[in-house]
Amino acid sequence: MKRTTIFAEEVLIKSLREIAGNKRTSLSSTIRQALEEFVSRHHGEKPLPSFVGIGQSGRNDVAEHAEELLWNASPPSPPS
Repeated sequence: MKRTTIFAEEVLIKSLREIAGNKRTSLSSTIRQALEEFVSRHHGEKPLPSFVGIGQSGRNDVAEHAEELLWNASPPSPPS
């Protein structure tokens, strides 16, 4: 294990101390567990391809009007 120093907002440290107290563990143990969970969730994540989100039209009714939108030459403009 390696010792390190982190800087965190007081409110975050206070919350971590409360969690540690409730779990009856040390603050450092609680921080290690939080870091392990964060790393395990993000380990191996790859950035999304650049085309993700390119088709965002701003419409929220596409499913209801799919046929109309597919077959009309000029689909209605998105709702305001």
